[in-house]
Amino acid sequence: MKQTITIYDTTLRDGTQAEGVNFSVSDKLRIAEKLDAFGVHYIEGGWPASNPKDMEFFVESRKHTFKHARVAAFGSTRRAHTNVEKDPQVQLLLEAHTPAVTIFGKSWLLHVREALKTTPEENLAMIGDTIRYLKSKKKEVIYDAEHFFDGYKDDSEYALRTISAAAEAGADYIVLCDTNGGSLPSEVSAITDAVISTLPDAKIGIHTHDDAGMGVANALAAIEAGALQVQGTINGYGERTGNCNLTTVIPNLVLKLKRNSIPPSNLKHLSELSAFVDDLANMRPNVRAPYVGAASFAHKGGIHVSAVQKNARSYEHIEPELVGNKQRVLVSELSGRSNVLVKARELGFHFDKDDPRVKEILNELKKLEHEGYAFEAADASFELLIKKVLQHRKPFFDLIEYHVSMRKKAEDDGVCEATIKVSVKGEVEHTAAEGDGPVNALDSALRAALVKFYPQIKDVKLTDYKVRILDSKTGTAAKTRVLIESTDGKSEWGTVGVSDNIIDASWHALVDSIEYKLFKDQKKS
Repeated sequence: MKQTITIYDTTLRDGTQAEGVNFSVSDKLRIAEKLDAFGVHYIEGGWPASNPKDMEFFVESRKHTFKHARVAAFGSTRRAHTNVEKDPQVQLLLEAHTPAVTIFGKSWLLHVREALKTTPEENLAMIGDTIRYLKSKKKEVIYDAEHFFDGYKDDSEYALRTISAAAEAGADYIVLCDTNGGSLPSEVSAITDAVISTLPDAKIGIHTHDDAGMGVANALAAIEAGALQVQGTINGYGERTGNCNLTTVIPNLVLKLKRNSIPPSNLKHLSELSAFVDDLANMRPNVRAPYVGAASFAHKGGIHVSAVQKNARSYEHIEPELVGNKQRVLVSELSGRSNVLVKARELGFHFDKDDPRVKEILNELKKLEHEGYAFEAADASFELLIKKVLQHRKPFFDLIEYHVSMRKKAEDDGVCEATIKVSVKGEVEHTAAEGDGPVNALDSALRAALVKFYPQIKDVKLTDYKVRILDSKTGTAAKTRVLIESTDGKSEWGTVGVSDNIIDASWHALVDSIEYKLFKDQKKS
């Protein structure tokens, strides 16, 4: 039986070195609880010697009971020519009171001589002394051999001596680090194999970075060569281009390599975990991320969609539900009848494939996309398009006119005002509103005109507003596409508008957003 591959998560430490990523202590505790529930084996909480927040995390984490994961504190070997018992940062590792401690040491002579400014022999002593001391304190010790692959390629004999010193001192895991992220899978595989031949009784781990786009591939290469631990971060957060992405490497380990690691039944929470960490990091999810991205199982080409409807395996390498994701069918100018049929079915419309209305919807879709519309992120506008073709789209109001203006004084930021005149149920409403910008003012004026007829629109809020210039060569006369995301607190939807005028494009997207909400509520009643 193959040995279990342990998952070592360093999102809370290495992940926070990513540009734009920052977690509060509360965030870190919530992520740790999610990681534990998911089934990771180790959670690296931070470096106690680097900042007070990390030490606070360790204090607070002791109040929590982790069912699966062992919390690890991260630090360094003792300083050169310093007694390990008197090294302050080593003592802080003990004060974290974690069951596991991870320390890094130098494997590359370049770093020994130029960064540590010490001798090769003293570096070996630093590694051995620190591990022996921590083991004497009953700690599980994980040794990260920093820059191991670069060090090995520079001087393999010395690099092997450093990890031999760690093994002799009693390290529980020896982790080979591709710290610069520049190695290739063939190199990682060969070097890991050489390490295992040198230290056949040691448990070897792998820690990779993604600078050459090989973070996951290198980790898998090391596992196939015999490594028993993978270190990485959720969503691949990390310094520079990031670390090995655990949301990619874990399903590859479990579903592709069939290795014992995270229980397969837990993978159905993988997409949820990925989104949760993105939310707390305030980072926009990578829609094209393998396994967990919104586009991972999205099909746009008509031939692809037709094939997927017959047999999903034809264009899906796994069942999306295994990782908590789902199949999506997109509609665009590349669509065929299958796209329209599937998307219409998702939205509650049921047609026979030979129904002439399918061709009519498809022709209208392609015409609009030629004009600049895009419906992949605008399901609500696509549903309204279907209603229009089916002649089910009776407008809830009719525009008579609107006007938007801006006034600015030298000493302020200016204010926008919109006036609007609409006909609703035989009555003419004429309202005005101010806003932070022209679209905000127009949105406010429209709501003011409609709210007495449709009070439910008070619940609708715009959550995102995107503008794209479709033909930059024509300068200010270019066509503009506006995408709006809205919510009523219960569901979310996207709408799109296109025009030569950004205000008019915004108006079309705003009207679709309001009408979609009213159609949705009408359907329920």
